[in-house]
Amino acid sequence: MPCFNRSISPWPPRSSASTAPTIACITSPASSDRRSRCSRPSAPGQDDESGEPFHVQQAAQIRAYRAAWAEAGHERAPRVSVSRSIFALVDARDHAYFGGDGKGQDQIGLIGETTRAIFGRSYAAEPDVLVEELKQDEAITEADTLLLTVPNQLGVDYNVHVLGAILKHVAPGLGWR
Repeated sequence: MPCFNRSISPWPPRSSASTAPTIACITSPASSDRRSRCSRPSAPGQDDESGEPFHVQQAAQIRAYRAAWAEAGHERAPRVSVSRSIFALVDARDHAYFGGDGKGQDQIGLIGETTRAIFGRSYAAEPDVLVEELKQDEAITEADTLLLTVPNQLGVDYNVHVLGAILKHVAPGLGWR
C-alpha cells in the first residue's frame, strides 16, 4: 500500500514541527490500561465497539490515543494515519471497476463465533460527491495522514490514474496538499 503522507494529507498538518514518522494505530476504549491501547496498526476493520459507523468509532479511538499519549507525558504530538479506498469516477474505466459495487457503506461481519466486526466502506463517486462524503468522515478529519489503498491487481498505469484523479479532482476541494 503506497504511503503518500507528504503529498496527500489534511491541511494544515497537526504538528508541522514534527519530523517523526507517521504512527498508525487503532486503540480500544475497553482497554484497562490507556497507555497500552496503541497496539495495532490502523486497519480497514475492527471490533464493532458501539454500533456507530466505522469512521466515528475510529475517530473516537484516535482522540483516546492522543489523550493517552498526552497523559503519558510525551513532549511531541503523536502522528496518526488512517487508510481508505477512494476512487474518483472520472472515466468509463472507473465506472466499470467501481461505479456499481455497492461498497458505499460499512460492512458488518463476525470474527469467530461472537465478535462482531465492522469494516470501513470504500469511497467511489463523482469527484464533487466524494469531496462531500470525505468531509463527513470523522477519522480522516482527526488523522494527520491519509493512506490511500489502491488495487494493485489493476496495474501500475491504472493506479497512477487513480492517484492522479484524487490529486486533481478531489484533494483541492478538501484543502489537501
